[in-house]
Amino acid sequence: LLYLHRKHTWPMDAPFIFGKIATDDNFTDREQETSHLVGNFKSLINTILISPRRWGKSSLVNKASELALKSDKCLRICHVDLFNVRNEEHFYQLLAQAVIKATSSKLEEVVENTRKFLSQLIPRITVGNEIAGDITLGFDWDELKRSPDEVLDLAENIASAKGLRIVVCIDEFQNIVSFDEPLYFQKRLRSHWQRHHKVSYCLYGSKRHMMMDIFTNPQMPFYKFGDLFFLGKIKTEHFAPFITERFAATGKSIDSDACLEIISLADNHPYYVQQLAQISWLRADDGHCSVQTVRQSHEALVEQLSLLFVNLTETLTNQQLALLHAMTAGETAFTSAEVMRKYRISSPMSVFRSKKALVEKDILDINAGTVSFQDPIYAWWLRYCYFIG
Repeated sequence: LLYLHRKHTWPMDAPFIFGKIATDDNFTDREQETSHLVGNFKSLINTILISPRRWGKSSLVNKASELALKSDKCLRICHVDLFNVRNEEHFYQLLAQAVIKATSSKLEEVVENTRKFLSQLIPRITVGNEIAGDITLGFDWDELKRSPDEVLDLAENIASAKGLRIVVCIDEFQNIVSFDEPLYFQKRLRSHWQRHHKVSYCLYGSKRHMMMDIFTNPQMPFYKFGDLFFLGKIKTEHFAPFITERFAATGKSIDSDACLEIISLADNHPYYVQQLAQISWLRADDGHCSVQTVRQSHEALVEQLSLLFVNLTETLTNQQLALLHAMTAGETAFTSAEVMRKYRISSPMSVFRSKKALVEKDILDINAGTVSFQDPIYAWWLRYCYFIG
């Protein structure tokens, strides 16, 4: 997400950034969370970071990594993304690549580290673009399956040999539950990683219910593995001045009410606040953005996403839709006789099952017993475009 720097100006074509990692002047607020994460990185404290999709976890980890690296010349941070990773083999490959890259400054060092610290596995090294660091390691899966210890201890062994300290950051960590024998795999990871003294792990993911089960269930191997914290929404008092300054830096202005309208319609959702602000900025042809401009921009955004919402809604059962209808109408006592009758909810058990299914579909989120929509634009579309008549 975005970091507030009032001194800088931004290119006229992109005053707001969304859909990719925000860096430098594009990273806003998160000062407390950034400081927390930097402290954990420098102290080698294992960290578990949880929040819904598109709330800025990757941007936060990236920012904290930059700051931590600047303050400690012996620190190395590597990043692994488990998006679309569905098996152990791919996991080991990405982990080994990330560690080797983070601890090697040139191709010769890559070869040397690979030969020295992965001697039993003898991986294949493929160089795509040496300047860009495009290096791929390949393993014989039968050999790796018999003895993955060298990969799991790779960071610790390199750190010990070179006098380094390493942080391994793994995004979408909850995807390991889709591996074959996931419980056994988690036990293997924990048994190795808990013995590491010169390496720590930052494990983060966007499926709260899965991450919570991995790290807060006493029956699971990663129970109490590290410092667990949740990433919240950016508060209005931080977003409002940022939006105002972005407009001003590009020679445009925005009414204070219009600025608050952007934040309100997007429900402080970091991705949508910036997307709606960008559309509003583009529509401010006369150099000024009013509440009317924001509302027109919001209508355009809803229309732009409507086909996606229609397709998503068609996958839901009648009982799931009944629960969503009740939610969009402001109901909270979903199992009361009156609410169940009004929205044709069949039973309290149906409410429980629908909640569970909608959380698994990333439509709803449950935090401290409170049920909410993950996507505020979808919630608005349901209320004003779908549940009508």
